[in-house]
Amino acid sequence: MGENHTGSCLCGAVRFTTRGALRGVVYCHCSQCRKQTGHFVAATSSRDADIDIEGADALAWYGASDIAKRGFCRSCGSVLFWKHNELDTISIMAGSFDKPTGLSAESHIFVGDKGDYYAIDDGLPQFDKSTPSIKVAIE
Repeated sequence: MGENHTGSCLCGAVRFTTRGALRGVVYCHCSQCRKQTGHFVAATSSRDADIDIEGADALAWYGASDIAKRGFCRSCGSVLFWKHNELDTISIMAGSFDKPTGLSAESHIFVGDKGDYYAIDDGLPQFDKSTPSIKVAIE
């Protein structure tokens, strides 16, 4: 995907625009993602230099671990971002993009920690923890 994409939180207080290529959607089944959202997370990512975020006063960050934080709207509570403190990329929740997204699913990570109330049967690659190409906060 080479075009711009826009998105926002539920109430519109936080909006963003990305430029350039986005990673395929990765589904994360770790307990932190499940606890924060109530289910697993579906996220793509962008280079920091390729995203503009408006409404910074409505954006709150939660330090979920020593090396990563999670961004959400302090007005409506929408989960928007996951950011590794040492990388120049930001994960963006796929559901926060305006249509058409042009996104496609890529893989599942942390399936060894997934909830016990659902099955993963879409045929995508599954990883017990993560992959070498996806830097995460816990291994």
